Amino acid sequence: MAVVTEVDHPLIQHKLTILRNKEVGTKEFRALVDEIAMLLTYEASRDLPLEETTVMTPVQQAQTKQLAGKKLAVVPILRAGLGMVDGVLQLIPAAKVGHIGMYRDESTLQPVEYFVKLPEDIAEREVFLVDPMLATGGSAVDGINALKKRGATSIKLLTLVSAPVGIKTVQAAHPDVPIYTAAIDDGLNEQGYIVPGLGDAGDRLFGTL
Repeated sequence: MAVVTEVDHPLIQHKLTILRNKEVGTKEFRALVDEIAMLLTYEASRDLPLEETTVMTPVQQAQTKQLAGKKLAVVPILRAGLGMVDGVLQLIPAAKVGHIGMYRDESTLQPVEYFVKLPEDIAEREVFLVDPMLATGGSAVDGINALKKRGATSIKLLTLVSAPVGIKTVQAAHPDVPIYTAAIDDGLNEQGYIVPGLGDAGDRLFGTL
């Protein structure tokens, strides 16, 4: 069963509270998504491998550690996932970026894939799949399917707000994919939106309300 980590750091919870406020404008919303994504990345990257190295400080040579050359990629599910990319790259600037394009069929609430572009060596990379909302879980499952179909074997899902049903859907389909989220909310309404949630993340990010 996939491990679910609800990152309850005080800074994340404070920023998420502001993010939920319907009065927050597009500029501030984008900045908050960026900041929370960066903090989630900090937690999700906790197990990256290290190797011993030496550096010369202004005082003397020091034995220290550095990342052991693990290749990384961040892949947003379009379009809302784009809002989380810069937050990941602020901590891991060498990561390559792929894209998975999906939209939700409003009648069936199921995701429809329309675009996939990934680094050629995606099979050699640890992938952070990012999407602000984990609602029904359909988009996340299809996004993971798209990654695995193209050879990815090490995947983590990062999301801001999750519904229990979405978590269960991902766990059932992909028990090997850990989930990192800032909040697990109550559930979904009849329109498939997370409640209390934060509304349509894509519309709020890009000002298309």
